[in-house]
Amino acid sequence: MRIDRLGDLGSADAVLSALHHRSARSGLAPPAALTGNWFDSRAVLAPSVRAVAHPPASAFDVAMAGPAAPATPTAPRPVVGGGWIGYLGYPDRSVASGAAEPSLPSAAGGWTDCVLRQDQAGCWWYESLTGVPCPAELRAAVEPDPPTGDARETTARDGTAHREPAQWHIGWTPPDRAAHRRGVEACLEAIRAGEVYQACVCGRFGGRYRGEPLGFFVDAVRSSSPARAAWVAGEWGAVASLSPELFLARRGEQVRSSPIKGTLPLSADPARLRASVKDVAENVMIVDLVRNDLGRLALPGSVTVRELLSVHPAPGVWHLVSTIAAAVPEQVGNAGLLAATFPPASVTGTPKHRARQLLSEWEPEHRGVYCGAVGMASPLAGLELNVAIRTVEFAPDHPGADTGTVGLGVGGGITIDSDPAAEWQECLDKAASILGVSCSAVPLSPAEPPAPPRTVPAWTPRPRRQRSRTRP
Repeated sequence: MRIDRLGDLGSADAVLSALHHRSARSGLAPPAALTGNWFDSRAVLAPSVRAVAHPPASAFDVAMAGPAAPATPTAPRPVVGGGWIGYLGYPDRSVASGAAEPSLPSAAGGWTDCVLRQDQAGCWWYESLTGVPCPAELRAAVEPDPPTGDARETTARDGTAHREPAQWHIGWTPPDRAAHRRGVEACLEAIRAGEVYQACVCGRFGGRYRGEPLGFFVDAVRSSSPARAAWVAGEWGAVASLSPELFLARRGEQVRSSPIKGTLPLSADPARLRASVKDVAENVMIVDLVRNDLGRLALPGSVTVRELLSVHPAPGVWHLVSTIAAAVPEQVGNAGLLAATFPPASVTGTPKHRARQLLSEWEPEHRGVYCGAVGMASPLAGLELNVAIRTVEFAPDHPGADTGTVGLGVGGGITIDSDPAAEWQECLDKAASILGVSCSAVPLSPAEPPAPPRTVPAWTPRPRRQRSRTRP
């Protein structure tokens, strides 16, 4: 194990941009990134990761190697060191006729022997599992340029990359509103029939991109600072996750999950969330589902609810968040933990098995990476995964192309108190912070027409319907 203090390198998005330029210049595999709040740190960046398609059953199956390196005055905990970083896509497929195959692999990722980690105080550390010192060229690539007095030059220290920023453009097309309404109405019928109590009905924005997908991720992180943002890329494409939601965090036996259910636009009064019968019921049902999922493996009596119905801000919205914890024996590996809990409870429904079956019938498109998980498994720091919501999938037209297709899934939990129009509005509220990221100007070649512009109706915050759940 090797730990070197790098000091103040600036913001995570600036360091990531510098790593991207290093990889492009040197012909290395691209970097990967976790930013926001991961492993008790502001950011964990892998300088270069060969992320390839991976069997879903063994994604993130990394065993803990015992206690991490001890904390010292110059190398405080936590220590991540390295590990497997990647994503695991949503496993179920739409049975609708004409549903296109997912553009990206079912799972992808790769191993890194070292990371650059930014602690909560803003200091950067180089950590290596193998004990290799920080390469001089890597350090030079990420260190801020010295001030020159030239106004045309910027540095990583002031929050922007000290290389030319990547340019990009996305032309969005909205989900099929009629199909979403049919899905919500079918779910309400299933609830009345007693087949499910709740299900998360989703749709999908599509579109075309041109330019560098990493530029989108950097701009989105700068503008919204998501709590569980993640970036993974390879020849197959890229995943830019701007998620606010923790799926699983594991340290030894201790496991926790913080499902999000209940949403209002940020312009609304957050007190309305706790007062909403629909949103509270939606959250509490998923809390019970997470308790059940963890309880399949947990030591008897160890499943607890640490936080219930707390209101938290996220980019563009307010959310209701709860936290469930459990002790899971260490001999149960990450693969076993995921087999019991994946896909995440908050993006499925109750009862989980039947909700998943029905969602495959109601949704006209495969979810892809959306509603899966992105994160890292470290032999020193454990496992942390987000729920892959607010996640943009980039699929190049061919390996190395700077054009391709994009996808952005959106959805929400449907209960007996749901109104189809309000549920559609909630989808727009959740997507607004991503769709609103300003596009960089990238000239399109004459041979390629511009992608159709986004044509999403403007949303207007309005009160949720609050109907009594009492039935005669």
